[in-house]
Amino acid sequence: MKSLLKIFISIITFTILSTASFARPLADSLTTVPIGGNAWRTDKDTSGGNISNEGIVRWSNKAAKYVIYFRLGSTGKFKLYLNMVVPAGKSKLAVTAFGLTKEVSAPAGSSRDVYVGEWTAVDTGYVAVKIKGISKTDSLFANISSIKLQGTAINNKTTFVKNNEGEFFYWGHRGPSVHLGYTIPDGINAEWFYNEVTVPKGNDVLGSYFMADGFGEGYFGMQVNSPTVRHILFSVWSPFTTDDPKSIPDDQKIVMLKKGDNVHTGEFGNEGSGGQSYMNYLWHAGETYKFLMHAKPDGKGRTEYTAYFFAPELNKWQLIASFSRPKTNTYLKHLHSFLENFEPEQGTKTREVLFNNQWICDSNGNWTELTKARFTGDNTAAKGYRMDYAGGLDGDSFFLRNCGFSNHYTPRNSYFNRPAGGKKPDIDFSKLP
Repeated sequence: MKSLLKIFISIITFTILSTASFARPLADSLTTVPIGGNAWRTDKDTSGGNISNEGIVRWSNKAAKYVIYFRLGSTGKFKLYLNMVVPAGKSKLAVTAFGLTKEVSAPAGSSRDVYVGEWTAVDTGYVAVKIKGISKTDSLFANISSIKLQGTAINNKTTFVKNNEGEFFYWGHRGPSVHLGYTIPDGINAEWFYNEVTVPKGNDVLGSYFMADGFGEGYFGMQVNSPTVRHILFSVWSPFTTDDPKSIPDDQKIVMLKKGDNVHTGEFGNEGSGGQSYMNYLWHAGETYKFLMHAKPDGKGRTEYTAYFFAPELNKWQLIASFSRPKTNTYLKHLHSFLENFEPEQGTKTREVLFNNQWICDSNGNWTELTKARFTGDNTAAKGYRMDYAGGLDGDSFFLRNCGFSNHYTPRNSYFNRPAGGKKPDIDFSKLP
C-alpha cells in the first residue's frame, strides 16, 4: 500500500513539474520575438546549425552559440519562454541574460513554449539573450522559432523586428541606415559639393559604406568590401524606375563619359538601377579623405555628374568617373551623407564616421560653407525595429553611428549645427583630371 502511495505521489509531482515547465500562459499575454529577424550565430564555426527565416534550424553542433536581441523601454521583471521542438530524444540548453544563466531541458515532441526562467531589468536598453547547447541524446538539439516574453518590463515600448513583411528579417539583420541632410541656402545653384570624411580607427567594419557626397540622383563614398578589398564607389540612378538594369530603355540609360585610371564601370540594380563606377583603393581608418562632386546641365535635357577623390597618401585629386543622365536638368540638390551596413552578418557590430568641412560652389565660382544638417534614419529605424543609431556633433564634425545594439539613440529629424571653420577648399578646377 505504501508503495502504491509513493507511486501515486511521484506521478502527481511529475505532472506538476511538467506543467510548470511546458504549459504556456495565455497567448495574448505573450510577446513573441521571432529568431529569424533578431538573432545571430556567434561562434566561428558555421557547421551544424544556422538561422533561417524560421529560426534556429539543423542544430547539431555543440559548439554553436546564438544570441537574440530585443530592446526594453521599461524596467521590471520578465519571464522568458523558448518556442521550440526537439525532434527526437532529449536536449538540455543554457540560456543567459544579464550574466545570469538558466538551464532548461525538453523531451521530443511537438512545438511548445518551454519556460526558461525570470530575469529582472534594472535599466532600459538592449537585452542579449544567449543560447547554447549542453547535451542531447539524439542528433539535433532543437529547432527554435522564437523567444516569448511576459512581465512588467514587457509592453508596447519593447522593440525588435516583429515580422518578415517587406523582407524585414533581412533589413533588420543589416541594421538601421542613418543620414545627414545638409541645408543649402536658397538661391544657390550648387555646381560643386565638397566633403571630408574620417573613419575613426577600429570602425572600418566589413560591410560598411561611408557615403560622403549624396545628391538627388546618386551617391559617392567609400566601402569595406572584404578583409583585403575596399572601394571608392560612385553611382548615378537612371530616371527609369526599376531594380533590373536590363529593363531600362536605351533613351533612359546612364551614359559613361569618362573614367579614371583603374576604375571599373558598369550597371547596378536591386536598389534602383543605373550607372556605377568604383576604384579599388585600400584607404585607412584614422585618415581624412576628400570627396568632390560636380553636376551641370548640358543644355540638351541631360545633366553631367563627375566625381573626384583625394587621398592624402597620394596627395592629388583622382577622377573616378563622369556620367550623363537623361531627362535631367538640374544642379546639385538634396545634398546628404549616410552610413549603412550592407552585410547582414555584420549587423551586431558598431561603426562610426565623421564628416567635416562641407562646402558648395556655385556656377559663378562662389564658395559657401554648409554648417547645418538634419539627422534621419531609414525604414528600419522609422518602424522602431532597430534603435541602435545615432548622429550629431563630435567636436567640429558631424558624426553618424549605427548597429551594435547600443542603448542610446538620437531622435530622428534632429537638427545640428557645427562650428564654421572657414577653411574654403583650395581647388583649381581647371587642373582636375
